[in-house]
This record gives sequence, structure tokens and C-alpha cells, in this order.
Amino acid sequence: MIDTASIEMLKNTIDIVDVIGNYIELKKAGANYKACCPFHGENTPSFVVSPNKQIYHCFGCGVGGDSIKFVMELEKLSYPEAVEKLATMFNVSLIYSEVKGDYSEAKRVLEAMQTWYVKNLSHANNALSYLHNRGINQNSIETFGIGFVPSGSEVMNFLHSTFIPLGAAEEAGVIATGEDGRYARLVERITFPIYSTSGGLVGFGGRTISNHPAKYINSPQTKLFNKSRLLYGYHQAKEHIYESRKIIICEGYLDVIMLHQGGFKEAVATLGTALTNEHLPLLRKGEPKVILAYDGDKAGIAAALKAAQMLSIAGFDGGVVLFPNGQDPADLIAKNESGLVAKLFREYKPHIEFVIEKLSSGYDLSNPKEKESAFGVIRSFLGGLSDVLQESYIPFAASTLGVSAALFGKGKKVQRLQTVSSQTKYDIEQLSLLKTLLEYPRLINDVLDMIHPKMFGIYEEYFHAVISGDNEHQLVRQLLLNENAKVMSETDLQKALRNFLIKYYKDKRKSIMMDNTVSMGRKILLNNKICKEIIPKLERGEIVEYESIGII
Repeated sequence: MIDTASIEMLKNTIDIVDVIGNYIELKKAGANYKACCPFHGENTPSFVVSPNKQIYHCFGCGVGGDSIKFVMELEKLSYPEAVEKLATMFNVSLIYSEVKGDYSEAKRVLEAMQTWYVKNLSHANNALSYLHNRGINQNSIETFGIGFVPSGSEVMNFLHSTFIPLGAAEEAGVIATGEDGRYARLVERITFPIYSTSGGLVGFGGRTISNHPAKYINSPQTKLFNKSRLLYGYHQAKEHIYESRKIIICEGYLDVIMLHQGGFKEAVATLGTALTNEHLPLLRKGEPKVILAYDGDKAGIAAALKAAQMLSIAGFDGGVVLFPNGQDPADLIAKNESGLVAKLFREYKPHIEFVIEKLSSGYDLSNPKEKESAFGVIRSFLGGLSDVLQESYIPFAASTLGVSAALFGKGKKVQRLQTVSSQTKYDIEQLSLLKTLLEYPRLINDVLDMIHPKMFGIYEEYFHAVISGDNEHQLVRQLLLNENAKVMSETDLQKALRNFLIKYYKDKRKSIMMDNTVSMGRKILLNNKICKEIIPKLERGEIVEYESIGII
């Protein structure tokens, strides 16, 4: 069982924006962040995350809660599992009153293996020779914790000698089970430890030195390791990324290490997979320019095109650098050509220009039919951009294709959905009143003397939620996350209450006079009560108790 104080420490350590930002792409919206809800399909963002309140709420489907609740719901975990997941993600140590959880055990296994892998490298001459030949110096080896896995039998012997349960080692991705039983992974490979964004060890990458057909492999998918959400070297690069507002995405471990060694400390790499939408929330942190630094071969160009399209549609700034003559960043740094690398990074091709040029290069533009096809593809790509970017890049696209820019303005335009608040000034005043009661619950009894819940009309349920004291209620979360509604001082609250009641009774008087079901005598009586008694008292600042009115 996880100690309660330990859970509270975790809650105080983590930031809900960082937690949710690891799963979905959040965009700043005033004091809060917004996104399309991950719990139901939608095109217009209605999912709001508050860094001040440390809560999230979807105004579409009503889900909400704190960081732990989010991880529980999204990953279908129990409460303890979600706590352990978050502790691992953010490198927070938990205290257990009984037996430790699976995540802590997996972490212990990975850390033990990392220490052993590093120790092995000092005796693996072939591995050291390979690293030194690639230009990697001893400082980089130590900084990045590069290690080596010897034979499978040595791995199994190490596990037995350190009393690491084989089941735990398999859960951590260190060994696997095949037809002939359990066997060690990453054997005879140089290892590159892979960390979460917060610096927790989650897996390994391995580079063969025995001519194995699979040059690079990673740890398998585990509770800790999801390669589609990780970037190699990010935990070491993130402070430089935030400072320079730039992130360099490479294709491999050695590229990252050599770029850091050459002074380009914003470098990271995908883990043997293409850049995907799951990486976007991580790339969004710090709002950096995203530089794709890929090899200039056919595979590198194809990967760069796919990534540049995705980044353009997602609204990222930055561009593409393709390294010449079949070289990669590691090759150039090893040749002491850091100046050339810096020049290439300065002169990157903007994502959108790169996409337009590469898409058009796939067609014979001297052939009218192929030009038409290229036009359709590029027009479709531009249609996914913002209106401003479309207008900015249409001339470039037209010039590249050799067509009139006017052609891009014909036909159906891409419709973009926007969230528009329909709340009136009066709505906001009511919500501000309710939000103030949330902030100062001791004032609720005074307000209850003056207001009946039905007076709030469409916001009656909000009023009930506020006076119930249930801060987990979805309407309370909505109110807390409504940036239009402001918390007032006690003096302003009293003024707002009087204004609210004056407006309410004036509106009530009008509705009574228009109501054909009310007798004329009753109308005259109520009209006099409102106009000669209630409103004058309110205007003088006196309290009017609703029980005495009888006209709610």
C-alpha cells in the first residue's frame, strides 16, 4: 500500500499541464490550456486544463478531475497504478507501507542493469573501438551512460547473482520468453539508456557490433516504455530547448550524442520510429522551433516530408535540414565540421516550403495532367493550414507549380470551427457571483437569506453544486475553469447581489404583467410590492429576504 503522505507529496510535485501534456497536445488559452477531449470525439476543443487549480474538465462530455484521475481514466488503471505511473514519469519516490508496486520493481531492475551495462563497456574493447571510431569521446560516453551487454548467459548469471526475479526482469524488458524459454535481450550490443522527460530510466536502445541484421533495437513496449511518446536525449536537452526556443530532431542515438558533443545541445532523436502525433505534446513544451535534421538519402527525405507535413498542419515553426552526400550529423561533427553544421541549421528550409517543393517534385510539371494532380495535392495540403499561412504560401506554391495564384482561391474553402462564447454580460455576472461563493463559502448562508436557487434560472444547478460544497462536481469544475467569471471582493459581491436582485425583480415584474393566468388584482398587488417595497429597499442597500416575498 502506498503511504498517504507519499501520494500528497506526489500531487504537490507534479504539474497537471505536464501530466496531460504527455498524452495530448495542449494549447495556451488565457490562463488555462485547451485541447480536443481525449475521452470523446470532437472537432472543437472543449477540454480545459487549469494550472492554477490543477484540474481538468471537458465542457463537452463532463469528465474531469486531477492528474491522477486523468491517468486512471485514460490508461484504464486503478488508483495505485496511476499513482505509480505518475511517480515513475516524474521521478518521484513513493513510500510503501507494505509491498512495493510493480513500477518501483521495474525501475529497480532497469537501474541495476544500467549500472552493470556501464561497467561492462570498460572491458568491451570492440564496443569502445566502435564508439571512438565514430568520434564519441569519453566525456560523452559518461554523460549519456553508454554501456554494453555481453552474452546472454552472462546476463542471466547477473540476474541470478543479484537476486533479480526473472519475472521482474521480463516486465522491465531486459529478458524475453521464446520457444526455448527465457533469453536475454540486447546481447552483444552497445546500450543507450532511454529516459522519460523527467529523467526516470524507462528502457534501452541497443546497437549491434556483431553484424546482426537488425542494426538497432529498443526495449519492448512495457508499463514504462512507449517509444512513440519518447525522444532520446530529451531529459538532457530540455533546458537548452527552453532557453534557445529550438529543438533539433535527428534519426539516431549517435547523431544526438555527437551533436551534443559539438555544442548543439538541443538535439533529440525518435526511437527507431517516425515522428508521430503522439510526440507533438512533448514538442510543444517551451514552444520551440522544430528543426528536422535528417539524412539526405531517399529514406531521410521521405521521413522529413511526412514529419514536415504533420508539423505544418499542427502549427509548428521551424524547418528541415538534409545533410549532403549521404552524411549524417554525427559524421560531420566527427570531421570537426561544426561550423558547417551550424550553417545548415541556420539556413534550414521552412517546413511548408519543403513540403511544397517535395510534393511537386514527385510529378512531371511539364505534363498538364500531372501538374493538375500536383496542384490538387498541394492545394489539399495548404487547406489544412491556418488562413494566414495559406495566404502567405499560396504565391510560393503557385510559383513552384507554374500556375496562377488565383487558382488556389477558387472552389470550396476549408471550413474551420471556432469556439465562440455565447455568454452575455449578465451570464458572466451571475457566474462571477457563484465563483465568489466558491472562494468564500462562509458567505453562502448570508446569500441564501436573499436568494432562492430558482432565481438563477439556467444556472440553478450551478448554485446547488456550489452550496453543496462538492468540489468534484463537474459544474463546479466548469465554474472554476471559466476565465470570464471573476472572483469578487466581499464589497463587490454585495453590490453584485443587489444588482442581480434588482434586475431579477424588474424582469419578474414584466413577466407577471404579461402573464394572462394572473388576475388583474394579483398583478396590481405584486407590481406595487416590487416597485414600492422591494426595489427601493435594494437600492438603499437593505437586505430583502426571499421568504417574505412569495413571488419566486
